[in-house]
Amino acid sequence: MQEVQPPKKPMAFYYILVLAVILMFNEMARPYFDQAQIEQVDYSQFMDMTESQQIGKVEIKDNQIIFVDQDGKKYKTGVTNDPQLVQRLHDSGAEFTQDIKEETSPIVSFFLAWILPLIIFFAIGQYFSRKLMERGGGANGMFFGGGNSQAKIYVPSSEGIHFKDVAGEDEAKENLSEIVDYLHNPKKYSSIGASMPKGVLLVGPPGTGKTMLAKAVAGEADVPFFSIAGSEFVEMFVGMGASKVRDLFKQAKEKAPCIVFIDEIDAIGQKRNGANMGNDEREQTLNQLLTEMDGFEGNTGVIILAATNRPDSLDPALLRPGRFDRRVPVELPDLKGREAILAVHGQKVRLASDVDFHTVARMAAGASGAELANIVNEGALRAVRNGREVVTEADLEESVEVVIAGYQKKNAILSDKEKHTVAYHEIGHALVAALQSHSAPVQKITIIPRTSGALGYTMQVEKQDQYILTKEELENKIATFTGGRAAEEVKFNQVSTGAANDIEQATKLARAMITRYGMSEDFGMVAMETVTNRYLGGDTSLACSAATQEQIDRQVVALVREQHEKARKLLADNMEKLDELAAYLYEKETITGDEFMKILKGEETAAEAEAREDAEERAKSSTPVVDPEHHKYNLA
Repeated sequence: MQEVQPPKKPMAFYYILVLAVILMFNEMARPYFDQAQIEQVDYSQFMDMTESQQIGKVEIKDNQIIFVDQDGKKYKTGVTNDPQLVQRLHDSGAEFTQDIKEETSPIVSFFLAWILPLIIFFAIGQYFSRKLMERGGGANGMFFGGGNSQAKIYVPSSEGIHFKDVAGEDEAKENLSEIVDYLHNPKKYSSIGASMPKGVLLVGPPGTGKTMLAKAVAGEADVPFFSIAGSEFVEMFVGMGASKVRDLFKQAKEKAPCIVFIDEIDAIGQKRNGANMGNDEREQTLNQLLTEMDGFEGNTGVIILAATNRPDSLDPALLRPGRFDRRVPVELPDLKGREAILAVHGQKVRLASDVDFHTVARMAAGASGAELANIVNEGALRAVRNGREVVTEADLEESVEVVIAGYQKKNAILSDKEKHTVAYHEIGHALVAALQSHSAPVQKITIIPRTSGALGYTMQVEKQDQYILTKEELENKIATFTGGRAAEEVKFNQVSTGAANDIEQATKLARAMITRYGMSEDFGMVAMETVTNRYLGGDTSLACSAATQEQIDRQVVALVREQHEKARKLLADNMEKLDELAAYLYEKETITGDEFMKILKGEETAAEAEAREDAEERAKSSTPVVDPEHHKYNLA
């Protein structure tokens, strides 16, 4: 889609306008400048200069006398009652004239002094008022065009966004394809009596592609597309937002069939609670939007698309059938969707032939479409930094870690003691996860500090997306979170601050099991906690008495402590493997999940196999060989 810009005047127009203003100002101000350059003298000096014949030219006015001496210098003096002035000037040989005052009609003087300026100012005001009204400003347009909707207008373009450019949201595209079909062939629906939804609400977390889907609908439908943000309706003056809504729908009806897209509609569509008395700007804007969407006048051919990540905060009148008839969820992509999104963005960069998007998509579990696009771009930047012309799979895997944990801190140097502690901490997480059933496999372990503040991390990657977790799986996750602290305790018999994030995650998960998932024997299937803004982090609030809250706290502490003790016992029973794996991680700093599992199972790692082969080669090269003819020992 190409944005329609209002026609712009050439620069020559503005240059000519500025030059005209300068010339007009110069003509108006010239008399004042000329008067400022004339020297004022007394009348007695004028008489002396007249008698001494120093004056060349004299101009007698009603209120002053302007004269020039023989050198061309100008003077001025006041007028006095001097009957002999004309005779003296004649005797001195000076050239003199006197202004002839023309009689002006009082009516003409009144017209020029009062009526004409009023007509000029009234004409200028009417001109600007008409221009603002043409732009939809209405009565409020007098405030510098505040009633103009300022919506960006796009027209169909062959280079616009289409459904093929949006991956990972097949269900959303299927729901929106009916809108496209309706705009292409409305008679097919009207012949059977069906009507398309007036409004479609796209809801989902940030970065999932809601705005891109709206543009794809406009691109597929090949109709004009109006785009505006909800915050642009809110103004300081009351009534401006309502005027902008009227202007937006007026333009849309003129270009129907078309699509109007309102991004972040929660900025104007929040629930009305009656707390605001009087004329509230936000409420008036919402009322005007409700009227335009489902008033007495129909909006034939105008489809309203809106996007928000806070659907719970919208007014019920806005969500009812007849306004926003359909809600299309745009959720985080699953494994297949992430792989498709990576493939779409991978077409924009030069990739190596061995890149496997499936592996990268597994590592990027929970990533949105925007984050996946950032992962591909970070991989391309890493390839450029390393002097390569293609992006490898290693670049993409490293970019996943950059998005998750930040860049590597090359200037962060850990002491030997800290490095040992971090190595045991991370191996503790990985070992507890591996020794339990129903745990995600370990993908990578590193003790290289990152810019996010992490001194190391253990990456676990599920083989496929999980939508339902059992109580046993959740308890295993809590035990894995406590594995780092447990490793420090069983090895060093002390604790450190490195488990701060682990403690937070374990506590959050344990509380959810008791208050939201109904996994407590005491409470059973009773919800003690509600979730708000689930698309923006999922803030929670308890809905129970103070006594119940104390009981919840005790159960959370008991659950985390139980899983912590389980992790301690697992590590204590496998102390030899803990030491071996920690020593290997301390030496290598970063190991893969395959290396971790081979050491855990007692198998030979790739590094150990390579070292063994090198040793065997060196041993063969130094073995004495017997010469059958001379019976000598030669070293090959």
